[in-house]
Amino acid sequence: MFSLELVTTANDVLMTLRSRGLKLVTAESCTGGTIAGVVTEIAGSSEVFDRGYVTYSNLAKTETLGVAATLLEAHGAVSVEVAEAMARGAIKVSGENVSVAVTGIAGPGGGSDDKPVGLVYLAAATRDGRLISERREFGDVGRGKVREETVKAALALVLRVVGD
Repeated sequence: MFSLELVTTANDVLMTLRSRGLKLVTAESCTGGTIAGVVTEIAGSSEVFDRGYVTYSNLAKTETLGVAATLLEAHGAVSVEVAEAMARGAIKVSGENVSVAVTGIAGPGGGSDDKPVGLVYLAAATRDGRLISERREFGDVGRGKVREETVKAALALVLRVVGD
């Protein structure tokens, strides 16, 4: 179902988190649960993966993760500010210690000059306050490819935020 590269990276994330006694929560928009899907593809993932939130709409982001409506109005759903708020919100509502959040425009439509198709913001946070965020521009390479590249980047960001 998922590429060997994705599953291998997800396994690296799980092994790293397991060795540190950490649990992961995801907050996904443009990937629609794919990060959670690839992580839970691995047997034993329940030791490390707690839950995933698919917050596709702005309302879901506010109601589920506590992202401020004013933040969404000021910056739009596809912004570093919202990605960071999603990551922090996932930690807060789940009670877990590591999160990763993604929001972007997978395409094929929906882009603009300021926010083109393939633009994704990612953020990873820890309960102790660490936060890393990134802006990625994958280009108009197709919906599936944007989502796959976003999952790879998100898993790498988890490893960075826990210091591995």
